[in-house]
Amino acid sequence: MITFLICLGLLVLAYFTYGRYLEHKVDVDPSAKTPCDRLYDGVDYVPLPRWRVFLIQLLNIAGTGPIFGAVLGACFGPVAFLWITFGGIFMGAMHDFLSGMMLVRNDGLSIPEIVGKYLGEGMRRFMRVFSVLLLILVGAVFLLSPAQLLGGMTPSISTSVWVWIILAYYFVATLLPIDKIVGKIYPVFGIAMVAMAVGLMVALLSGGYDIPEMTTFANFQLHPDKLPIIPTLFITIACGAISGFHATQSPLMARCVRNESECRSVFYGAMISESIIALVWAAVAMTFFGGAGELSQALSEHGGSAAWAVGEISNGMLGVAGGILALLGVVAAPITSGDTAFRSARLIIADMFRIDQKNKLKRLCICIPLFVVGYIITQVDFDVVWRYFAWTNQTLATIVLWSITVYMYRLKRNKWIALLPSVFMTFICSMFLFVSDQFFGMRDHTMAAVLGGVVTLAVFIIMIYKLQRDAKRLS
Repeated sequence: MITFLICLGLLVLAYFTYGRYLEHKVDVDPSAKTPCDRLYDGVDYVPLPRWRVFLIQLLNIAGTGPIFGAVLGACFGPVAFLWITFGGIFMGAMHDFLSGMMLVRNDGLSIPEIVGKYLGEGMRRFMRVFSVLLLILVGAVFLLSPAQLLGGMTPSISTSVWVWIILAYYFVATLLPIDKIVGKIYPVFGIAMVAMAVGLMVALLSGGYDIPEMTTFANFQLHPDKLPIIPTLFITIACGAISGFHATQSPLMARCVRNESECRSVFYGAMISESIIALVWAAVAMTFFGGAGELSQALSEHGGSAAWAVGEISNGMLGVAGGILALLGVVAAPITSGDTAFRSARLIIADMFRIDQKNKLKRLCICIPLFVVGYIITQVDFDVVWRYFAWTNQTLATIVLWSITVYMYRLKRNKWIALLPSVFMTFICSMFLFVSDQFFGMRDHTMAAVLGGVVTLAVFIIMIYKLQRDAKRLS
């Protein structure tokens, strides 16, 4: 329990310390006009109160990531606590806050346009395609996972029926102005998700459970040779530590935030909150099943289904009533993230081709193909979709980190706060390419690490050259 409480305390403390430090480094200006002031359109650029923006941002970035990812990541053991905590503070929340500030100061444009501004036109074109593919994957993942949970809760209604019901909701919500459904209903879902996490934490701390301590870096996976902690843990737990998906969602709220002074609570604060949710679920998963090894065994006996584990935990720790509340929180989070994933994809395409989104017919023409592709992906095995989503997600985070590095360099501020995480995540994503069975599947992990290091060094040299070239051009 001591490890868990220390990690929880560090996450809360970071918001008031490191978050404030980052705020100082980008010279937050409360007098500056934000995109919703300058570009109000009544559809996507709409001012909303800070508390609503925070809860919407939390829901948008959460989905099943800090829940399913944390449950699966807990199979590695208490080392997951460290990644969630330090990854969340120094990588994820930093990534979300600084990219959020970049977005607010660049008209709330979609992330490919911002990346292109700092990494060049070639990366802009790549990111347009890459991020839309990621968002469709996210939409499919967050369409299927809540449908599976709802199917388990309502035996009379099949998962496929729930898929169509959720898809119909996505269609309507994505087309409507952001203050109609998202601005009114999502804060309520956000409160439910927070209540779920608080309820589980209270049950965990007061129920006489023995939370595992961080005493070893041992890997508790059933097949540790196939799933080494480095790099697999850092890919498995994404949304609770760092997630590129967040950068695709932040433009939605960057278009609604009323003042730069609200950005730390909206972007850094939402990510810290998500890390706390992931920390709770990782602790609960290990504790409920009697340890990380026992959790791994239980998951293997049920097809690796995190949804099954979430159902067992919720009902087992909170009883029927509390379990229903917890499951509603788990269901609401991915549904809302799936909705905004498709919405973000629409905005990226609209920004790409400069399509006016005030026109409903034009919004419709973009949405229909996105939903068709998303539905087709739901017919693929969920585990396969999740694995590709996880790596794509972390690769996007790495690209955004490099963009933040260039941004900080141009501001002539502390670039190391983004440069070090950029190098680390480049190595993780590169090594995963060589280790994972879904890519090269190398069993020689030492050689995979060497190759990952070579790729990382090459990227580092290219980026240093770019920074030096920028310095000459701007001098």
